[in-house]
Amino acid sequence: MRALSFRLMFVCSSLLLAVIFVAAWRSHPDHSLSLFAQAQPAADAGPGVEAPQFNSRFVSSQLNDFVHSSSVTALPGGDLMAVWFAGSREGAADVQVRTARFDTRSGEWGAEHVLATRESTRDGTQRYIRKLGNPVIALAPDQRLWLFYVSVSVGGWATSAINVMVSEDMGKHWSAPRQLITSPFFNISTLVRAAPVFHADGSIGLPVYHEFMGKFAEYLYLSAEGAVIDKFRISRGKYSLQPTIVPLDERRAVAMLRYAGETHHRVLASRTEDAGQTWSEPYPLEPSNPNSSLAAVGTAGDGMLVALNNLQDGRFKLSLYGTDGDLNDWRSIVELDQSPDPLGQPFSPEAYKEIIGEGFRASSGARRLPLEQRFLSNLDYRVCKPKGCDFEYEYPYFSRSADGMYHLVYSWNNTFIKHVSFNNAWLAERL
Repeated sequence: MRALSFRLMFVCSSLLLAVIFVAAWRSHPDHSLSLFAQAQPAADAGPGVEAPQFNSRFVSSQLNDFVHSSSVTALPGGDLMAVWFAGSREGAADVQVRTARFDTRSGEWGAEHVLATRESTRDGTQRYIRKLGNPVIALAPDQRLWLFYVSVSVGGWATSAINVMVSEDMGKHWSAPRQLITSPFFNISTLVRAAPVFHADGSIGLPVYHEFMGKFAEYLYLSAEGAVIDKFRISRGKYSLQPTIVPLDERRAVAMLRYAGETHHRVLASRTEDAGQTWSEPYPLEPSNPNSSLAAVGTAGDGMLVALNNLQDGRFKLSLYGTDGDLNDWRSIVELDQSPDPLGQPFSPEAYKEIIGEGFRASSGARRLPLEQRFLSNLDYRVCKPKGCDFEYEYPYFSRSADGMYHLVYSWNNTFIKHVSFNNAWLAERL
């Protein structure tokens, strides 16, 4: 009887706390969002002057790890910084957030370094941390680097929280991680995946999503110092997540969302006309989406580039498309990576090693090329299963540097993070 009474008191107390938290959250004052920051025009020489450029390099260098969910940002002077998570498998306790820097003078990515671990996140947030994932890095207009990443304390990804770290010196030193308070309900089920959007007053718009009791997207509005101010719903229900947002001007932006339902298997889109405060009902676009993340970046004249798996099922092909601001005119630019089999069927280990070896040599660069034999002898459960070996190209992330170069990173067969870069002259040849 005493145990029953204790359980009843615990349930009642939990419900009361939940009601108090929800009431407090809903009673906060409405906020007007600052306009979107307008990016400075890229220093393009123009397609008639500059030579076409397209390059590919591997960012990561370790051969034993599962690598996934990368992001990249341009630094002053032309260098780049990328982050991703790596470990024995997705969701493992040994997963770390890692980083590497691209040296524009040598054209090579440097060595990997660890940015965050379960232990460092636990010490910074004073919370038990079970696993890490989905790091996102971005350089703000005030020249501070922001790192957002996901952690889970109990359960799976549906109970995630978002952590943030800041660097004032271009990544040499970082603040201790702290957790964003994004929900009144035990602060669970908020994840990040896509690039933040910066507003004119320095505030930050972070595209986030939820997977607990549904799948839906939101726009999390932070102060210039990273304090949560408000959040605004982009979608509802159980079938949309991982929004990627492209501002078109100071008020208008487009959000493209990963589709996780069973109806049409297409990319979803939503729009805002008031800098992120309200969003239209999501609607399906022309490209297919096999429940896979996508990435987009703006071009001149309200145009966009979109990298995605334009497939009904599987992630064996990653495509680059160009589209207009209305998302009506879709033009195929290039297949960034794809399986030689048009249906994505698995290959025998012998055939797979020959094919993937060619891909490795094409993007390894001088620093990683000597690792070819070790790489080919180390193809394990990440790509090869009893039925055969699969090709998989997924989780793209776009950025653009001040010199007009486009930078895209993505997961390459779960073994490397790959970086491709190109300029407007290269695009002009294909549009």
